[in-house]
Amino acid sequence: MNILLCYKLAASLLITVFFLSECRLEPVPTKTNPTTSTGTAQLLYPANDIPLKNMFGINSYEWNFLENPAATNDRNVIYEANMALIKSFSSIRHYMNWNKLENTEGDYTYNPTYNGSWNYDLIYTRCKQDGILVLADMKNLPVWMMNTYPPDQHNDENVPAPYGSDRSKPASYVAQARTAFQFVARYGFNTAVNRTLVKVDSRPRWSNDRINTVKIGMGLIKYIECNNENDRWWKGDKATQSPEEYAANMSAFYDGHKGTLGANAGVKTADPNMIVVMGGLATANADYVQRMINWCKTNRGYKANGKVNLCFDVINYHLYSNNGSVLTHKTASMGVAPELSEAGTISNSFIKVANGIPVWVTETGYDINQQSYQHAPPVGDKSALVTQADWILRSSLLYIRHGIKNLFFYQLFDAFPNNPVQYSTSGLAEGTQRRPAADYILQTSKLMGTYLYKGTINADPLVDKFQLGTKTMYVLTIPDQKNRTANYTLDLGKATAAIIHTLKVGADAMESKQVRTTGGKFKITVTETPVFVEAAP
Repeated sequence: MNILLCYKLAASLLITVFFLSECRLEPVPTKTNPTTSTGTAQLLYPANDIPLKNMFGINSYEWNFLENPAATNDRNVIYEANMALIKSFSSIRHYMNWNKLENTEGDYTYNPTYNGSWNYDLIYTRCKQDGILVLADMKNLPVWMMNTYPPDQHNDENVPAPYGSDRSKPASYVAQARTAFQFVARYGFNTAVNRTLVKVDSRPRWSNDRINTVKIGMGLIKYIECNNENDRWWKGDKATQSPEEYAANMSAFYDGHKGTLGANAGVKTADPNMIVVMGGLATANADYVQRMINWCKTNRGYKANGKVNLCFDVINYHLYSNNGSVLTHKTASMGVAPELSEAGTISNSFIKVANGIPVWVTETGYDINQQSYQHAPPVGDKSALVTQADWILRSSLLYIRHGIKNLFFYQLFDAFPNNPVQYSTSGLAEGTQRRPAADYILQTSKLMGTYLYKGTINADPLVDKFQLGTKTMYVLTIPDQKNRTANYTLDLGKATAAIIHTLKVGADAMESKQVRTTGGKFKITVTETPVFVEAAP
């Protein structure tokens, strides 16, 4: 059982205070004519020039890359069947346990990791080769630190400081900051790191064992995340950090608390250009971030340009759309379409607090097991798998409207197939095959992954506008979950014909057809599955 799922299962079994409020359509400032549009109407959501492919990340583990069922003892070769699935996505969030990097205190391993024999060099090199962005999420405690806690409090999701530490002090988190320095010195882009500060455990474990060697500035990782869901209230005080405690933690992780923790502590100490992402918040409460900012004002001060000297470059939270409310802590019974959830409202609250700082959502998704409170149900003649696909793609469209810079889905494969507990069956692939959700992501990426978001011109149906140079693509969707349809007249200016692209389950690319326009306009039937339209050349 993987650790990430363990705490999520515990959340369900121990505390049933997750998510419930009335479903409501995401707020929009105004509404255009529901059946016609000239394409020049006031934008309901403004342009932000975020490429659509940024919304197609996936959460994954090292074994997704290296564990071939036919060769389980060889973890030094990419499993190409899985790699073909991973390449459906633009980015991965790598759940990377600290214990893999520092199995023995003060000694660091990467290729192989002494815990699990994984080859991180190989994974990251292949991702760079295939153009896949990697967010390395360094999370959980190594065993040697966990063992500082009393036996009845052993849990690798405890606060990442030795037992009895003053959790309000950055110095309490120096061990984690040193490991972050080592990881970034190896995989970052700074080739001028002081080599005497970089360490590996080069001892062989057995005859003919691969030996770890020092490498510096490999240029493979640009983004690193500090832990995961540090506000995990369901784990109790030993695992839950207040905003101020987590800010102190991040200050150590970020730059060794402004360089005060030594020459070998902190991400920025190793590579000033590495982007530090705060751990995704489970409570999705923007006030938590505001309190972290306030801590930075007091304890880190201001930069020469007058801005707060923050200990993070990216704000990050998690949200699973359902008929509940993470804000009021009421229990949910099912997943809902993203537009009918709190997703839009919550994203607005984070964007407001961020005030220009990038905001990411690194976990969202839907189960297919109908007993999970996070399940996507069949809608009309669509199976749960197809509904999951609709809502996954529509989540991407929702978050790009609200200005979220990057989005990652939970997760590549089911954690526990057929299990009714939430998050067990959220996978977008199964075996060596894509599920429909991954089909839709791959097809959309191929068609318009590099197109930039240029606003939304209609609310119901939603009509999103994307551009790449002189090319424009419209994405039309009914924001509902009852198999509703509507007619919409799209204005393509002087175009004499339109190309309609429709998603297809099981295919690598969309189906396309050309239709004539009348004066540049044509009527299209819109459904709850997004449809893509552009002017014919």
